[in-house]
Parts: sequence; structure tokens; C-alpha cells
Amino acid sequence: MNDPSLRPYRVEVPQADLDDLQERLARVRWPDELADAGWDYGVPLGYVKELVEHWRTGFDWRAVEARLNAHEQFTTTIDGENVYFIHARSPEPDALPLIATHGWPLSVVDYADLIGPLTDPRAHGADPGEAFHLVIPAMPGFGFSGPTTQAGWDMARVARAWVQLMARLGYERYGAHGNDGGSMISPEIGRNDPDRVVGVHVTQLFSFPSGDPAEFADLSEEDAAALKFLEEFTGRGGLAYNAYQSAQPQTLAYALQDSPAGWLAWVTQLFQQAVDRDYILTNAAMYWLTGTIGSSIRYYHAEARSPKPTEPTTTPTGVAIFAEDFQSIRRFADRDHANIVHWRHYDRGSHFSPHDAPEELVGDIREFFRSLR
Repeated sequence: MNDPSLRPYRVEVPQADLDDLQERLARVRWPDELADAGWDYGVPLGYVKELVEHWRTGFDWRAVEARLNAHEQFTTTIDGENVYFIHARSPEPDALPLIATHGWPLSVVDYADLIGPLTDPRAHGADPGEAFHLVIPAMPGFGFSGPTTQAGWDMARVARAWVQLMARLGYERYGAHGNDGGSMISPEIGRNDPDRVVGVHVTQLFSFPSGDPAEFADLSEEDAAALKFLEEFTGRGGLAYNAYQSAQPQTLAYALQDSPAGWLAWVTQLFQQAVDRDYILTNAAMYWLTGTIGSSIRYYHAEARSPKPTEPTTTPTGVAIFAEDFQSIRRFADRDHANIVHWRHYDRGSHFSPHDAPEELVGDIREFFRSLR
């Protein structure tokens, strides 16, 4: 069922939940480790111990709450599920609405530092004509949206829910942006709502070889380097988490939802040492404290079994590619997205560009949508 009402929301995690977390972190049963193993077997024991100690003694969850509660937040019901979102409206009356989607194990906090520059460019020394009304939802089953109650929440279904959300907010024209999983969902928003979506901006286009040998002929130097990065990443087990979460998310959930140290190690295989400790812990805590670890990894099970689009997207699409991130491969991207009008490389930033390269990302979003308003 759908309940179209918008219910105001504040983040207020009960102190009892924070106390329980502290107790669990204080009595971790640590595994052994081979000497000089480094990262060859996964996340090193010493690194996880350091993160756990900081989570227990130095991390301030209440500061995260304060950052979020500085903005208007709501929940609503779409397709039978609760959806939480931040609605940060611009002071500029002609601002373009923009829905920004996170991935896994990321969260709405990813976009907290972008809210000011994107909604109020005048206050940040930029053109007020490039302002956005920001809608930042938590995916169903993730974070403050809470656990899902139905199967089948894949990329396409989330995109359809976001189309409903933007209509519910009264937005007739809008753009979409995404990072990580949001980079897969955002093009589907354009596919589902082509008359209202003016453009889709992402930080990755996850387009892969089909297996046809002809696809590899005469690759550009850029595409060949990007393909080599992909082969090395998969060769060292970079997608192992994906395979298990796609196969048996419920089995995995028993361990991850019972041990904050185990959960932290599981997500740190993706973060590794690319970002600071508080960033890792903020995102890990977002799932732990909302009880959405199991429901978030069910997304992979649903996506692995969902039908894939057979035609390319046609919405104007822009891509910002950061130096230490997955390198989108233009030849395969053009096959899956027929209207790529913006393709930029940056010499800094990682897969977590909203956090470690926010100025470049904000500038790229502004540049892409400049001609589409």
C-alpha cells in the first residue's frame, strides 16, 4: 500500500542501543592472523582492532545525528515500504530539483557536505542560477528507511520508487545523481521518467564486456587501461562480497547483525584505507543502529535475479570519473547509454568522491546540468 503523507522525522537513536554497541565492542572475540599477512587474506587484524577501538572510545554518533537534524527530514510509504529522505530546499526560487542516491555500504550522510554548495551556491561564491533543491533518500532496506518487508527490491524497483517520490513532492522537472549503487539506479530513473528527468549524472557507469571478442578490438588507450583496472580488481577478489550477498544474504546476516566488529571488517574490505576512520564508522554505524544490515544485503540477491534492460538509456547522461575509483569504460558505456554528453576525468578523489573530492564533484554536477535547466 502507499501512504502519500510526508511525516517529519528526526534522528534520535535510543541511548540503550548505543550502550549495547559499546558493550559488544568491548568484548570482541578476535581471530588469529598469520604473521606478515598484510591485506592478502582480507582486512588485517591490527587495522580492525584500531577501528573498533576508535568506534568504542573516539567516535561521536550524536555529532552525526546533529549534522542530519540540521536539515528537514521525512518518511513516507512507497510500494508498501517506508522511505526516509532529506529534503534540502534551496533559497533560490528557480532551483532545479535533484535526487541524489547513495550505494552500499554508504548512506545519506555521503551527501551532507554537498548540501550547502548545491542548494545555496550564492553563499558559497558560485552562481545562484545553478542552485538545486536536493532530495536525498535512503534506499528501501537501508539506514533510516528501515528493513524491507518484501522481496524483490532491485535497482529497477528503487528507481520506480524514486519517480513516485519526486512526483509526490510536486517536482515536474528534475535531475538525478548517483554514486556507487546510485550510479546504477539513477539511469533507471531516467528510463522510467523520461518526460520529467532532464539529465542523469553519475560517478560510474558499470558497463562490462558482453563476451563478444569484437568488443575488444581497437580499444582506445583510455579504455584499455580501464579494462586492465577492472581485471585486476576482480582478480584480487574485489567482488567477492557481491557474490556471497547475491547468493545467501540471510546466512551472512546472522553473523554481521550480531557482531559490530565482524560487520565493520566486512565493509572495510571495500573502504580499505582510502578514507578516514570517522567516515568508515559513520557509514557502518548507520546500518548497525538501524538494524538494516540484513535487508541492505538482500538488495544484491534481488538484483542478481532481476531482468536486465535490453535497450540503452536515452536521457542525457554525464559521468565524473575520479582518479582512484572504478574507471568507467567508454566503449561499453556507449553501448548501454545512448546519450552520454559529458565525460570528465579528475586527478584526485576515489570511489568516495562526495567525501574526498566534494569540490570537484559539486563543480561537475553544476557543469553537467548547466545546459539542461
